[in-house]
Amino acid sequence: MRTRQKERGTPGPSEPWNEIAPGLWMGGHCFTPPGGDLEPAVVRDEFDLVVSLFTLPGHGPAPWVEHVVREVPDAPLSPGQLEAVREAAELTAEAVRRGRRTLVRCHSGYNRSGLVVAQALVDLGLDTGEAVRLIRERRSPWALNNPVFVDYLDTGLDVAILLTGLTG
Repeated sequence: MRTRQKERGTPGPSEPWNEIAPGLWMGGHCFTPPGGDLEPAVVRDEFDLVVSLFTLPGHGPAPWVEHVVREVPDAPLSPGQLEAVREAAELTAEAVRRGRRTLVRCHSGYNRSGLVVAQALVDLGLDTGEAVRLIRERRSPWALNNPVFVDYLDTGLDVAILLTGLTG
């Protein structure tokens, strides 16, 4: 399964992960520290829950850390993939409500993780625009650079699931 779109001319993230809201972190599997080269972002036991929308061997988390995998592409999503995103967001929001340190990650920590984190923030009470702004402020201005994902958020995932089902 293809899980990543070609680069859009965006720079890689400078941190492996960033805290978007208290207890809610967003990141990727690689990052480029200032003045450095591309490095793997390996999760050990920094988090209570890791939600991965993309995986690579050797990137953690530790075996005793809860790890939920819902691989989806960085591309237009099918109704089933959107449902997986919605479930991941609900799980993420519930973990944050319970005070669990939660990381949502994808390849670079921009789009797929941004979609889930934004929806989790909406589930936690923010409006969509504020959720997207917060992610871009705290992770990167390049976060959620996939306009289709922002459209899904603006439309609402439930409606997006129904609409994408009509085109199939």
